[in-house]
Amino acid sequence: MTAVTYLNNQFIIAMPNLADPNFFHTVTYLCQHNDEGALGIVINRPINMTLGEVFEQMKIPVTSEKATQALVFAGGPMQQERGFVLHTPSSKWDMTLVISDSISLTTSRDVIEAIALDEGPESYLIALGYAGWSEGQLEQEMLANAWLNSPYGKQILFDTPVNLRWTAAADAIGININQLTIPAGHA
Repeated sequence: MTAVTYLNNQFIIAMPNLADPNFFHTVTYLCQHNDEGALGIVINRPINMTLGEVFEQMKIPVTSEKATQALVFAGGPMQQERGFVLHTPSSKWDMTLVISDSISLTTSRDVIEAIALDEGPESYLIALGYAGWSEGQLEQEMLANAWLNSPYGKQILFDTPVNLRWTAAADAIGININQLTIPAGHA
């Protein structure tokens, strides 16, 4: 019997041959992975919306000009009307999942209000929607070579330019993802 390895607090990197338009050339941060399935946030798919527009839609007062310019990401194809905030540790928020000592996921309005007032976490990524896998689904996709996994890196998540995150996450494990080819078959 083999032990199951869960990929919490890691990136999964879409292999070049993963053609699903929801995940083509994406990097997904895995917030939760267990025997019931997995939940992640795609970190390199900005949408045509700024956080300032979110503040406006939610009628949240703003004093942080920097926050109004922040990108909003398509976090995945599930519940795209719902907001998710990946962030570094800070205050206690109403609905927070602590993933590790260095990152949490919050879904409550209070963190967005704090960000608008420049009282929120030091680093954050705002996403609409999430990526979800049912029991055993991600494991099967990993076995089918749809994904690579790599360790979480704060630099990649928060500081690397969006268009470089896919290659940077692969580079972190010594792989030039642009040189990978689609397998031709099995021997």
